Amino acid sequence: MAGMILKEDVEKVRAAADLYDIVSASVALKPSGTGTYVGLCPFHDEKTGSFNVRPSLGVWHCFGCGLGGDVFKFVEQQENIDFREAVELLADKYHIELHYEQNGQGANREAAHGTRRARLLEANEEAQRFFVSQIMSKEALAARKLLGGRNFSQADCERFGCGYAPQGWDNLVRHLASKGFTQKEMLDAGLARQGQRGVYDYFRGRVTWPIRDSTGRTLGFGARKLYEDDTIAAKYINTPDTQLYRKTQVLYGIDLAKTSIVKKRQVVIVEGYTDVMAMHLAGVDTAVATCGTAFGADHAKIVRRLIADDSLGAIQLIGPRKVDGQALSSRVVFTFDGDAAGQKAALHAFGLDSAFLSQTFVAVADDNLDPCDLRIQRGDQAVRSLVEHARPLYDFVIETAIDRFDTQFTTGQMGAVHAVAPVIAQIRDRSLLDIYTRKAARRIGVDLDILQREVASARRAAHVRDEDAYAPRRRGGSGGFGGFDGEREFDRERERQGENPFANPAARKLLERQDAKNQTYHRIDDAVFICEQQFMATLIQVPRAVDRSLFGALTVDSFTTPVFRTLFQALEAAGGLPSNDTPQGLWMHALSKAGGPMLDQVINELAVMPLPLPPSPAGAGSEGPGAQDAAGSQNAAAVQLRAPSQAETRYATELLVRLIDMDYMRRIAAARRRMAQLPDGDEKFALLGRVAKLEAARKDLQSQVYNNNVA
Repeated sequence: MAGMILKEDVEKVRAAADLYDIVSASVALKPSGTGTYVGLCPFHDEKTGSFNVRPSLGVWHCFGCGLGGDVFKFVEQQENIDFREAVELLADKYHIELHYEQNGQGANREAAHGTRRARLLEANEEAQRFFVSQIMSKEALAARKLLGGRNFSQADCERFGCGYAPQGWDNLVRHLASKGFTQKEMLDAGLARQGQRGVYDYFRGRVTWPIRDSTGRTLGFGARKLYEDDTIAAKYINTPDTQLYRKTQVLYGIDLAKTSIVKKRQVVIVEGYTDVMAMHLAGVDTAVATCGTAFGADHAKIVRRLIADDSLGAIQLIGPRKVDGQALSSRVVFTFDGDAAGQKAALHAFGLDSAFLSQTFVAVADDNLDPCDLRIQRGDQAVRSLVEHARPLYDFVIETAIDRFDTQFTTGQMGAVHAVAPVIAQIRDRSLLDIYTRKAARRIGVDLDILQREVASARRAAHVRDEDAYAPRRRGGSGGFGGFDGEREFDRERERQGENPFANPAARKLLERQDAKNQTYHRIDDAVFICEQQFMATLIQVPRAVDRSLFGALTVDSFTTPVFRTLFQALEAAGGLPSNDTPQGLWMHALSKAGGPMLDQVINELAVMPLPLPPSPAGAGSEGPGAQDAAGSQNAAAVQLRAPSQAETRYATELLVRLIDMDYMRRIAAARRRMAQLPDGDEKFALLGRVAKLEAARKDLQSQVYNNNVA
């Protein structure tokens, strides 16, 4: 086995890895305060964003589930791998060569071959290159005819990565072996299978499509049958579930559609690879498809993270919403067929989350044409029109059930009631249940109470869970940081009173109290705790704002909150205040390492905690995407600790002076209490001298602060 990765190489990867870039590949992030971004947590199911990212410090934290850490921890959680594999995966992404402590005969070999996961990704990428290289071969004529018959040009096929898996036994296996891949790696990647005569290709004699994640990494493949003598009867097959590929967690085309989905807050779900191609070529650039399985809860989580919108803070935004700059509202559109199978698929969607369903629509073409056939027969405009005229999912399913009956007759009306009641009963959201019951009763032409009784009966029989998608959601047990209600109230107060919180004490106090309310590591909300919390957050986020000479007056006894006493000791163990040329990411890493697992969550929370300060001016060091050092690096965590703004320096000094002053006051009070218990004598006289020195120190501190403010 290879030894540990050399520390200096780990730091190279940390400096190169762009946390914003990595997180935003799977989570739609939006600004929320100075240098902080918020989105829906990818590690637990939530409706309002509690997942906070501070790219400039290279840290993230979720106030809903409590997870947090640096860029390596994010990759570990997302990919379900260990630290070493996370470092190696990021090193591969940013083209950094790793070196290992030599510790055994297999060191060089393992270092050269990389980790298992990285090797599987490499194997899939090499397989994709092989399939693409075969599409223009003589044998692939049937594949080219199939794609050409669907109005896809050679350029279109190249854009979507269409390839061809040759007939035969082991064409891909031999190719991968020539590139240095082992049979086990081919099997683990789902590219080969084990037979009685040895390892053979899984994909043979088929058109192929690469299935990628949102960052463009190839996780697996989909393939369509071309020849009648194919030993696999299924028209379409997909890579079996592997370490990389989970059919319930991948969407074909997400790499191409992600940017547009986030921008437009729309996604179109189709049923096949050629449908995705047709949609994109027709101008619907938000189309994706499931891969060999029905659209399920895991798919809904992926989509919801990309189209989420909580721009009104505590008000939960549910349902289709207007989107600036486009005619269509935010929506999720399914292109189900209008036949029985399509209706069954639509009913299956009722099991998804209520908030998700509230903005879900259904698009059904005339004659039940799928998007690919629709484009062939009627052109691109017909495909775009299909999406534009989509109907809400609830309306589609309910109206489809009713329309099967002739409601001009009483028996037809009752047939419709009995058919539609179980459908309406599945609407878990009680805020929508009544309105759809009323709409259905009017459409059928029966009294409301008749349908209400049937719906209630069907609801009881099916044990439907009652929900309210529009109800406010609190998070985390402490009021919930996820909605950032306090921060948004602070923003509104700042807009009313002016941009500078120091000119607006009410807005500043509001956010400070919200910070105290939302943290999870202490349960006392008072002025002393707030001061200590705000100082520690400022120290972590902008350490250069802290005056070094004043900081030297702090001791562990300057803090009364146990967690901050421990954190101060960790800071001392890390070497105290960092030098100005320390990289942002390394500063956080050193502090987290000194704090250990017990302080991990505390440090992460403080690192993303909003401060009651105006946004930093460009000259004070930029944060977030686009922050650059002199060399042009796009990763803010790789640059040296940024210079503070005047407001940050002033705020840090104010907090620091208050901490030192409160420490003086506590020591003076303790000495006076002791003096009151003592008879006159040397000990009492010595205490009196100590009190005098402390009082003089307080006056010196106040004088120093006054002179600095005047200067």
